[in-house]
Amino acid sequence: MSTSKTEYILENDVEVNSRESVVDIKKNKQKKGILYDIYFNDKNTIAELSQSLNSSIPSITALVDELVEEKWISETGFAISRQGRRPAIYGVNPNKNYVLVLDINTHDTRIAVLNLKNEIVFSQVSDLQLKNNPSFLETLFQLVDNIVEQKVSKGQDVIALGVSIPGLVNKKTGINYTYKSLNSQDVSLSKLIENYYNLPTFVINDSKATAFGEYHFGLAKGKSHVLSVNVDWGIGLGIVINGEIFDGASGFAGELGHIQVNPDGVLCNCGKVGCLDTITSASSLLKNIKDGLRNGHVSKLDEYKDSLENINLEIVIDAAQKGDGFAIDIIHNIGLELGKGLSIAVHLFNPQIIIIDGVLSKAQKLIVNPIEHAINKYCLTDFKEDLSIEISQLSEDAKIFGVHAYVVEALLKTA
Repeated sequence: MSTSKTEYILENDVEVNSRESVVDIKKNKQKKGILYDIYFNDKNTIAELSQSLNSSIPSITALVDELVEEKWISETGFAISRQGRRPAIYGVNPNKNYVLVLDINTHDTRIAVLNLKNEIVFSQVSDLQLKNNPSFLETLFQLVDNIVEQKVSKGQDVIALGVSIPGLVNKKTGINYTYKSLNSQDVSLSKLIENYYNLPTFVINDSKATAFGEYHFGLAKGKSHVLSVNVDWGIGLGIVINGEIFDGASGFAGELGHIQVNPDGVLCNCGKVGCLDTITSASSLLKNIKDGLRNGHVSKLDEYKDSLENINLEIVIDAAQKGDGFAIDIIHNIGLELGKGLSIAVHLFNPQIIIIDGVLSKAQKLIVNPIEHAINKYCLTDFKEDLSIEISQLSEDAKIFGVHAYVVEALLKTA
C-alpha cells in the first residue's frame, strides 16, 4: 500500500515534537486548520481562511503556497469580485491523497477509495459477511490487499483507513463489545488494522457514520436536532443534538434496534427477545417474505418459492413498487413498527427532521408513509408541528461519506 512518509502534516504532535521545533509544530497545526476549513467549512480564498483562522493574510498565503507545493491543495479558479483582482479559490487536490473506507456489516462488505474532495473514486461490494470469529479479520486483510494492489496507482498515497461496523463500539478504546472476536486481548479492531497497514485507522459505529454523512453532506446539514435512522440489516439511530453527534457515555447511544417491542417475539441475535431489529430490519423483511411464500401467500414472488435463497432485497422492493400486495404489506408493517419505535425517540429528542437511511430506504414512500402514519398516531401533536420525515438523498453512500468525514476530522482537528 502506497503511504505518505515524507509529509509530516498528518503525524501526531508527539512524533513531530521529537524532531521539529516549536515553530514547525505551530505551522503544522495551521496547515491542518487550512485543510480543515477547506474540507468542512467551504473557506476557499486567502481572505476567508485568514478571517476564519485569525491569522494574517501574508502568513496564510505562505502556508497555502506550501500546501500547493506539497500537493495537498490546488488552485481551482477565481472568486467573483466587484473591484480589483479576483481572489484565487483553493480546493483539496483530488489526485494525491486518499482514504480507504471499509463498510462492514452482517450481509456484505463494501470497500471504497475516496479522495479528499469527498469523491468516491472506486467502490466494490464483496460477499464477505461480518462474523464473530477470528478468521474474519484475516479474510478482510486479504480482500483489502487485493483491492489496493489493483486500484491504488503509483504516486497516490493512502493516508488513513476508516471502518464502519455495527455493534457497541467504545469511542475511547475502539473495542467492539458486540463482535468481541474482532478484538485481540483487549486490542481494538482499529489498532489491529493500524498495526497491519502502518496507517492511522478509525472505527465508528455504522449508524453514527451514517449520521455523520448526513450532517456534513446530506439533509441534516445546517440542522441542530436530527434523527438519522439506519434501516439496514439491523436498525440503528444516529442522533444530532445542538449540532453535534450524540455518543453517550461510552459511545453506545442510538441502539434503537434493541428496544423490546414484543415480549413474546422471536430471539434477537443480541440474546434478548422481541427487539425492534427482529421485526423491522432488512434481515427480518427477507425472513418474513420467505416464510410467507412457504406458507402459500399469493405473490408475484411465487416464482422463487422453490429457490428462496435467490430472493434478495432488490427483488422484494421491485415487486412492491410494481404493485405486489404481499411485498407491499410486509414493507408497510415494517414501517408501522419502525414508526412506533421512532415515536419514542421523537418524544425523547424533539428532532427537526428524521432521515431514513440504509438499504430499506430504497423502498421510498412505501416505507415512509407507514412511518409517518405511526408517528402521527403515537406522538403528541406539538412534537409533529416542526417535524419532517425524509428519505436520504445520499442513500447508502451516507455511511461512506460519514466515515470519510470522521477520518478527515480526526486527522485535521487541532483542538
